[in-house]
Amino acid sequence: MTKSELIEQLTDEHGILNKKEAEIVINLIFGGISTALSQGDRVEIRGFGSFSVRQRDAREARNPKSGELVEIPSRKTPFFKTGKELRERVDG
Repeated sequence: MTKSELIEQLTDEHGILNKKEAEIVINLIFGGISTALSQGDRVEIRGFGSFSVRQRDAREARNPKSGELVEIPSRKTPFFKTGKELRERVDG
């Protein structure tokens, strides 16, 4: 599902919001999650899952074309862990 499909579903199923208002709500939610993660915070949505930031260590890798060693610096990456209820719904 894409962001526009999510907005469409939100407006179709819940006639309270029009498309513009639904888009603002979705952007606020995603923006809040992004801001929290960029500040190093953890975001937990009960029953859905939690978003956090993990530190990846520096490492060496090989360029597949030339075979030469390439140094990859350490970096932070977002991580999502599903909640129990979501896992159970997906598993059926």
